[in-house]
Amino acid sequence: MSLSRSILRKLPVAGLIVAALGLAGCSQEKAEVKDIIRPVKVVEIAQAHDTRTLSYSGSVRARTESALAFRVNGKITERLVDIGQHVASGDVLARIDPIDYDLSVKSAQAALDAAERQVETVELARKRAEQLFAKNFAPKSQLEQATLTYDQAVATRDSARSSLEQAKNQAGYTDLKADRDGIVTAVSADVGQVVGSGTPVVTVAVDGEKEVLIAVPEMEIAEFKPGKIVKAGFWSDDALALDGKVREVAGSADPQSRTFAVRVSLPNDPRVLLGMTASVEASAANERQLVSIPLSALAEQDSRSIVWTVDRGADTVHARPVTVAKFAADGVRVADGLKPGDVVVAAGTQFMTENLKVKLTGDTVQSASAGDSDTRQVR
Repeated sequence: MSLSRSILRKLPVAGLIVAALGLAGCSQEKAEVKDIIRPVKVVEIAQAHDTRTLSYSGSVRARTESALAFRVNGKITERLVDIGQHVASGDVLARIDPIDYDLSVKSAQAALDAAERQVETVELARKRAEQLFAKNFAPKSQLEQATLTYDQAVATRDSARSSLEQAKNQAGYTDLKADRDGIVTAVSADVGQVVGSGTPVVTVAVDGEKEVLIAVPEMEIAEFKPGKIVKAGFWSDDALALDGKVREVAGSADPQSRTFAVRVSLPNDPRVLLGMTASVEASAANERQLVSIPLSALAEQDSRSIVWTVDRGADTVHARPVTVAKFAADGVRVADGLKPGDVVVAAGTQFMTENLKVKLTGDTVQSASAGDSDTRQVR
């Protein structure tokens, strides 16, 4: 009986000891949890750029291209040039059948000869009427009639002379000639084809200034004004780079592509050939200072978009609300909430809590401004 009482007296003491040990263990565990330092990867927000680069590709062409055509109708009998051939002013490019036009010249010449003989005849009659009237052998009405007949004959002769000149011009138009030096870039009609006046037959790129034609979307056309200086590079030669100048901007967009045609003049350089593919780069101002962060750096708290920023002095993290402008393939564009120099946790945001102690691991990567990554290129 005394042994049982002794055991009962010791039980409360043992319980207190166990409870005390339990509390001590919890306190030690909390201390260990409180002292946890979590390693994190971070990204530093870089200084946003005030400008961005717009890049568009196009082809080199002559500033002036002439689509040459016959001024008369006919069947093409000769084509004397090929694509890529250089021609000089006055060179014959093609011919049409001149037989009908030669006959017209002969007919006009004969009509002129007849008109000139008629003038000679009526001139003699007029002079005779003048003599008779001077001697009072003929009335004045006869002289007036002779003068009128002479004037009509002279008018007929002048008309015949003009018809002859016109017929000669028509015959001369059967030869299609280059009006300026240049290179043949297209042939639209060939031997045996019957063409009408004004139908393009040969296209000639006139020697002289060259330019690049690019297509600019409507959201960027405001950045291209006549006189703006741009950079022109060429795919065939990475070392070839020229300063170009915007010469002309289309007044309306293409109805199909909704882009505006922009012509960029190039300085004279023998290395630049027609048809080369060129890339035109222009600088544009950033309307909004956006910064780019990795998608993994973005978190959500209380239905708000946040990032976890690192206080380098205390090595702790803090939640900061941000305004997301848009999502891109390489990250998130932030419009508000971050400034240059901020350090943002780039991964593992689900483990972050306010004032959590962290340790930076590896090199700090700088984020790119949205202006760097928003370069547009159209091909």
